[in-house]
Amino acid sequence: MACSGIRNWVAVLAVLLLGAEAMEPARAVEAPAPEAPAPETLKPKALPKLGAELGATSVSGLSSGAYMAGQLQVAHSKDIIGAGIVAGGPYACAESPASLIFPFWPTAVAQNASQAAFKCMKTYWGKPDGEALARRAAELAQAGKIDPLEGLKSDNVYLFSGNKDQTVTRPVVQEAERFYEAAGVEAGNLTLVEGDGGHAFITEQGGAACGISAAPYVTDCDYDQAKAILGWIYGPLANAPAEPHGRFVVFDQSEFGGSGAGLAAEGVVYIPKACEEQKGCRVHVALHGCAQSREKVGYTFVKEAGFARVADMNRLVVLFPQVSASSVNPQGCWDWWGYTGLDFLGKDAPQIAAIWTMVERLISAP
Repeated sequence: MACSGIRNWVAVLAVLLLGAEAMEPARAVEAPAPEAPAPETLKPKALPKLGAELGATSVSGLSSGAYMAGQLQVAHSKDIIGAGIVAGGPYACAESPASLIFPFWPTAVAQNASQAAFKCMKTYWGKPDGEALARRAAELAQAGKIDPLEGLKSDNVYLFSGNKDQTVTRPVVQEAERFYEAAGVEAGNLTLVEGDGGHAFITEQGGAACGISAAPYVTDCDYDQAKAILGWIYGPLANAPAEPHGRFVVFDQSEFGGSGAGLAAEGVVYIPKACEEQKGCRVHVALHGCAQSREKVGYTFVKEAGFARVADMNRLVVLFPQVSASSVNPQGCWDWWGYTGLDFLGKDAPQIAAIWTMVERLISAP
């Protein structure tokens, strides 16, 4: 298949990731212009060493970020203790049978892209099989590509499906629940929340009107999803302040992953004052969705999703890695179908390896 063919498939996938609203004029809420960063972040810094605790790492994401969150969690289940999957399906959902039989890029990634669109978001080709995908994860673990699945057993996993989400439909999210059950996550550690909202990250206050599935994909449904995710993963949390008092630090991502990972030039990390003063904080990786990166919507997801407020009083560093849009990834999605290469599920996958190297920097002694 010619490169123009794969670009066409990626374009189809991008439209579906954005939902039907992306094709409708004017009614969608416009994404805000990128904000000017605070003076101390005008020049990106190196990601700092904070002496964080590796064994208390967690991850969450929306849409493509939800799929990447699952990939990162499963790949590094020995060290990751929980995940928040918002509008995402099961691990390895987009890996098509054809891509395993004929593992040649770009033909295989085109097959993956079509499966992603029509089986892992919509279900025109039928819904994914969470139990079969758990068996696929076990195969990858046996091959040493990812950590043994036993590492998932004690993980706390939060899943969310919005009542008005027509982009990643509920049967797909329900199969993510089946995947985790089949992979051995204890029943009491797994929750699937079905609530108000469209294809977006949900807040208690801030963002677009509840039910909107459009940029910046942050909507006010009177529900603090960041607190719900972190509370499910870590247990009872201290009350969050009205505004965060730590620092949003823009850091240079060029040293992580190289050009093949498709990362943006800069990422953001939120560091509470307590985590600058004392080692041992926990790390939460928060992954934006398609068309929700800093280059697309400014700091909306980073600052308005609510993670920083919750982090402030709970000794949590929040890492916001960023993906860049490109000709093969026009909406700036995380790679859950193989655009960075067909090895996109294991520890050595370009984006998984890049994010994990960032985590390793944060846990390094200052």
